[in-house]
Amino acid sequence: MVAGVTLDTEGELMAGNSQRRGAIRKGGSKKGQVAGSGGVRRRGLEGKGPTPKAVDRSYHPAAKRAAAAAKAAAKGGGRAPGSRTAGRRSDDGPELVLGRNPVVECLRAGVPATALFVAVGTENDERLTESVKLAADTGISILEVPRTDLDRMSTNGLHQGVALQVPPYRYAHPDDLLESAHNSTEPALLVALDNISDPRNLGAVIRSVAAFGGHGVVIPQRRSASVTAVAWRTSAGAAARLPVARATNLTRTLKDWAASGAQIIGLDAGGDTALDEFDGTTPTVIVVGSEGKGLSRLVRETCDSILSIPMAGPVESLNASVAAGVVLADIARQRRAR
Repeated sequence: MVAGVTLDTEGELMAGNSQRRGAIRKGGSKKGQVAGSGGVRRRGLEGKGPTPKAVDRSYHPAAKRAAAAAKAAAKGGGRAPGSRTAGRRSDDGPELVLGRNPVVECLRAGVPATALFVAVGTENDERLTESVKLAADTGISILEVPRTDLDRMSTNGLHQGVALQVPPYRYAHPDDLLESAHNSTEPALLVALDNISDPRNLGAVIRSVAAFGGHGVVIPQRRSASVTAVAWRTSAGAAARLPVARATNLTRTLKDWAASGAQIIGLDAGGDTALDEFDGTTPTVIVVGSEGKGLSRLVRETCDSILSIPMAGPVESLNASVAAGVVLADIARQRRAR
């Protein structure tokens, strides 16, 4: 053996250092002899066990959210996520209403805001003066903050120097909504919304239900407009007086309500029953679909009948909230005439 060189069985020189493990060059490659890794690659390919769940990895956003939720629950004494009481509350955070007109309209409508933010140095006008007065009269905190703070709080910075913080809406449970309706002196009158994604339509329906003696509104938990500040404002404050429930499964909720004795009536322009022939003096649930999509298939199959509104003009259909208002007004007329 020559230092640093290895001899094969025939005395030929072989490249490599026999003193370094894995460094003896191996044959079989088209490019000639290659050096081994000394087992490094084999050890690197060994499994390290299953990947931990996202919530178990401290650096993962899911773990951070879980830790924050646990801390908030411990601080506020709230129930653990998944309990029925916790499920009745919206999962959304506080909403920020920006701009002088939206803010003053929300305050006029009685939206239960928690804070009014006014940027330092903001030029005063009638809308700002009225907003501050309404907030002071209703006990809403008025906070003067640097304009840069409002810029950070808003996504586009178009706040006009004023913002209103609105807490998450507290939804009722569908079972409680039906129980309250049955305990009323009048037959139950409820409205379910299917595929309604515009909060203005939701607010208008809430306003009509309150105006014509309805007992509440139910919306799906997913793919539906929520009771945001826009819905509050459109309802003209009726959202403060009329309960709105969220159903995990709208079809199942409607079936449960039907089993309790309520008739489930869907609204559609091509319905099999005209409004003039409809009897709304018994416990009734009106199901309203969107103007574009209408009622979803499963919800439609759950309905006892599909109601249509006779129209004299060439209009094919009505806006969802308008159609709901027309039917609710007719039911209110029928019940007064009993």
